[in-house]
Amino acid sequence: MTKDVAAVAAGVPPISFAVHHVRTGSAGGAREDFETMIAELAAATRPGVRVIAANPGDWGIDAFAGNLGGAIAVWQSKYFWPVTATGHQQTIRESFASVLKAAKAQGHTVEMWVLCIPSSMDGPTAKWWDRWKKQQEKAYGLVIDLWDETALRVALHTPEGDQVRRAYYEHSTPAPQQEQLRLVLDVEDEKAAALDSALFVRQMAEAGHVELDSAKRQFFNADLVAREIAHKAVPAEIAALGSADATLHGLWEMQFNDCTTDGTLPTLHSKVWREVRGEHERLPKILRLEVVHAWGLVHRLVDNRKAGWVKHWREIAAAHHDA
Repeated sequence: MTKDVAAVAAGVPPISFAVHHVRTGSAGGAREDFETMIAELAAATRPGVRVIAANPGDWGIDAFAGNLGGAIAVWQSKYFWPVTATGHQQTIRESFASVLKAAKAQGHTVEMWVLCIPSSMDGPTAKWWDRWKKQQEKAYGLVIDLWDETALRVALHTPEGDQVRRAYYEHSTPAPQQEQLRLVLDVEDEKAAALDSALFVRQMAEAGHVELDSAKRQFFNADLVAREIAHKAVPAEIAALGSADATLHGLWEMQFNDCTTDGTLPTLHSKVWREVRGEHERLPKILRLEVVHAWGLVHRLVDNRKAGWVKHWREIAAAHHDA
C-alpha cells in the first residue's frame, strides 16, 4: 500500500549581494542599487518609510521613518564588498556623525540608526563595532542596529521581504545558448591602490612589468567571480571553477618549463596570455567568463602562490608571506 507524498518546494535561489555590482557594471551603480533595495526592504518591514532626495544633500539619510519635526529612525546603506574591514570604520563614524549633525541643524532627533552592509565584518572590525556601538548609544541615547549580510538574508526571506527578494535577487536562468558573458567591471581607485601590495602585483613587477592597471582589473574581476561562486556554493559551478584553475595552471606550467629551458623567461607572461586566449572558448561554459576573467584567474593562481613570472618566484612568494 502506498501513501500519498506531498510535493516539496525545491527552495529559493541563494542571495548574492554581488549582483548589485554585476547588474549595474560599476561601483557607483552598485551603491545606488543596494541603497534602493534597502529603502524598499525597510518600507516592507515598517510602514511610512521615505527617502530624502539629494537637493543638494540628503541630510545623511538614505531612508527614514517618523516625523522630521520630531523623532526618526534612519537606515544608512554602505556597499562594502566583499568584506567590511578596518578601512571602513572611519566611513561608518563619519556617516553617523553626519546624521546627528543634520538632525541638530534641522530640528529633529534620531531615535534609531541602522547600518546596512551587504557583507560581514572581519574580526577586528566586529570587535570595534561592538565597542563603538555601545559607546554611541550611551552618549546619544539612541538605538544602533546592524543589517549585515546575514540579517539582510533573514529579512529578505520573511513574508514581508519576499517581494523585495524576488525583485532584486531572483532571476530566471536562461538556456545555455542564451547565457550572456559576465560584465567586466572597473576597479575603484581605492581598491586599485590597495592591490599594490598584492603578491601577483609584486610578481609582475619582479618580472619587469611597469604598467599594471589592466592586471589589477583582470584580478579584480576574476576574484569577484570566484567569491560569488564560493558564496552561492552551487556544486556544478565550484567544480567548473576548479577545472578552469587546473587547466590554466597547466598552461602556465608548460610555458614556464619551456621558457626556463630555452632561456626566454622574460616572454613568459605574453606567451601564457596567448595560450589563455586560445583556451578561453574551451573553459567551462557555466562560468560565463570573458577573456579578462580567464587572465584574472591566472593572476589569482600567482596570488595564491601556485605560479609566478620569474625563475625564483617561489622565493618571492615566501618572502611576501613573511612580510
